[in-house]
Amino acid sequence: MPLYGLIEAHVLAAERLHGDDTTVPVMAKGKTDTARLWTYVRDDRPFAGSDPPAALFNYSRDRRGEHPQAHLASWSGILQADAYGGYNELYAEGSQPGPILEAGCFAHARRKFFELADVAAAARHRSRNERTDMIYPIALEAVQRIDALFDIERGINGKPAAERLAIRQELSAPLMAELHSWLTDQLARLSRNHDLAKAINYMLRRWDAFTRFLDDGRICLTNNAAERALRCVPVGRKAWLFCGSDRGG
Repeated sequence: MPLYGLIEAHVLAAERLHGDDTTVPVMAKGKTDTARLWTYVRDDRPFAGSDPPAALFNYSRDRRGEHPQAHLASWSGILQADAYGGYNELYAEGSQPGPILEAGCFAHARRKFFELADVAAAARHRSRNERTDMIYPIALEAVQRIDALFDIERGINGKPAAERLAIRQELSAPLMAELHSWLTDQLARLSRNHDLAKAINYMLRRWDAFTRFLDDGRICLTNNAAERALRCVPVGRKAWLFCGSDRGG
């Protein structure tokens, strides 16, 4: 079996995957086009899994949802990914060969609040007499509430799934209930087009995905494993610049 097939079989044997994609330039007639590189990462180390981590890569000329649907056509399990709409068909009821469950990425959710509460950046702008965006206390508190969850996770990283789950149910579940109530209260006071409302809705509209880690100790809070796997692409572009063709991708 070719090496790619062996990696694919190993990665897709996992019951939980990280998924992500990034842009990659590809040569076209008289120009370069923007293609996509997709990755699916198996990493069982956070819950003391013994199987080695691995990353599977796929190339496509565009970002249509049909591509991840084809990549994972024979797989079912838990997919940790961002909120890209192309994954939605994978989460649909009745999908075959079995259900794919979405697990939300708290790093993405936190980033949206952090950008509205970047106190250090605002201070730098003020010191240079530059325009600075408003710092929102609500955003700052949201970051602090999410960071409390990450504090718990740091203490259970690498522990068996059952132990992680027990601690989450004891410590994280009450914090998540409080976070949901607090976000709902804050949202009621904001205009629907406010940047804070958009950040809050990002979580509330995907609450099932964000709370799935409370029911399964294998799930991570972030999709950082996939983002790390794709880091080679922007670094590599400085050396190889672009793909010479679709076949090269």
